[in-house]
Amino acid sequence: MKNKSNKELVILLQKGEITAFDAIYNKYSKMIFQFVIRYLKQEEDTEEIVQEVFIKIWKSREKINCYFSFESFLFTIAYNSTISLLRKRLSEIKSLEYLKSVQKNTNFESVIDDLQFKELNQKVQSLLNQLTPRQKQIYELSREHGLSHKEIAQKLNVSENTVKNHLVSALKFLRSHLDSSSTTHILFTTLFF
Repeated sequence: MKNKSNKELVILLQKGEITAFDAIYNKYSKMIFQFVIRYLKQEEDTEEIVQEVFIKIWKSREKINCYFSFESFLFTIAYNSTISLLRKRLSEIKSLEYLKSVQKNTNFESVIDDLQFKELNQKVQSLLNQLTPRQKQIYELSREHGLSHKEIAQKLNVSENTVKNHLVSALKFLRSHLDSSSTTHILFTTLFF
């Protein structure tokens, strides 16, 4: 597969050849990572975007036009996914700034009372118990004990990449199972991310 052109790889990919997909991933994943991290500045979000790009490539493989620039197609998906995430983050920051401005003028407990925090905490704990034991362990070492990916990898005798993958999966699971209402979402993002 190493000597095949992009056009040849895309034709094989369209047919569902997983080896062609692997070759494309190996050829472009680092480039996509470098491209995206310039915008996001965070490894976890960047890893998530890289995964998302290649999932989209696989899902839309039959529609890819092998006569157009594949690189252009690939980086357009990466760019659009990145901009989408940046817009989402900006929206979260604006909501958080609003919440902080309300906090200055009123007692924070009057905005989000203890009961709401306890409910959120219970929900997060319940969701954590649904993770695989390894995902839960890595999440807790990262978020509750403040260890870096490298420290977790050394402690558990696994690769940093394994740590990142487990953390991305755990965070994705938590996000997808929590209420997306602004207050709950902001509270969760502030306390648990």
